Amino acid sequence: MKEYPVKTGSMLFTMVDPHKGHEKDYNRWYERDHFYGGCMTGPFLFAGSRWVATRPLKDLRFPADSPIAKPIDAGSYVSIYWVLDEHHDDHFDWASDQVVKLYASGRGFNERTHVHTLLYYLSWTHYRDDDPVPLELSLDHKYEALVSTSIERHDGVSQTEVDTWLREKHLPGMLAGSPIASCSSWQPIPRPEGNSAPMKIPGLSAEQADRMTTQLYFLESDPRGSWDRFVTLDKEIREAGVGRVVWAGPFLRTNVGTDDYTDELW
Repeated sequence: MKEYPVKTGSMLFTMVDPHKGHEKDYNRWYERDHFYGGCMTGPFLFAGSRWVATRPLKDLRFPADSPIAKPIDAGSYVSIYWVLDEHHDDHFDWASDQVVKLYASGRGFNERTHVHTLLYYLSWTHYRDDDPVPLELSLDHKYEALVSTSIERHDGVSQTEVDTWLREKHLPGMLAGSPIASCSSWQPIPRPEGNSAPMKIPGLSAEQADRMTTQLYFLESDPRGSWDRFVTLDKEIREAGVGRVVWAGPFLRTNVGTDDYTDELW
């Protein structure tokens, strides 16, 4: 695959629940204002997309006790944004000030709860195909679904060992002949002290961030049709003795400009 200069360096991953009774208003506020005003208009952020977990998809999540979603069925919407490589601070310095300005001017939305919102650095991407859709285009490519997983490595196991097991031992077989087009792996960035955001934002402790990575899988069809592959991932990584899946959750792409799925969250 030919390489091009535009490269993803980091991402914002934000999983949120609207409060019951405010689903439609939240959906419209986010996609018509905050998606742009709080993120896309900022410097060096070049792609974004939104994903939704209906009740049947939430029922597939595992394990029951996860550091990512508490309780495990929390978090109906996920928004993901790519930031240009080597410009992480340029964007998020702007974003930290911007969200405060938006809330101060009445452009916030209080009837929502952040479930997991964190920044991540890109580690690597594994593709199913020899000539794939590159990661940089994945948020715009109209993939039907997204699966997010988080892996915690065992004591005495290095991150390199986990990555090697995934890329050489497991992912080639997991993706082959499937609708799973790619898997990217991300290193969480611990949130700095003195967070100025005008809302409560849970994340990970420094110890958790050091032991965990998050993977994003882009799928060409409904994730229910290939969910057994993610269950097998957890089984086989445990058997290999390198780690365990501490979060796995499937999502569908939202239909922008509609209220689709707002009545299917609970």
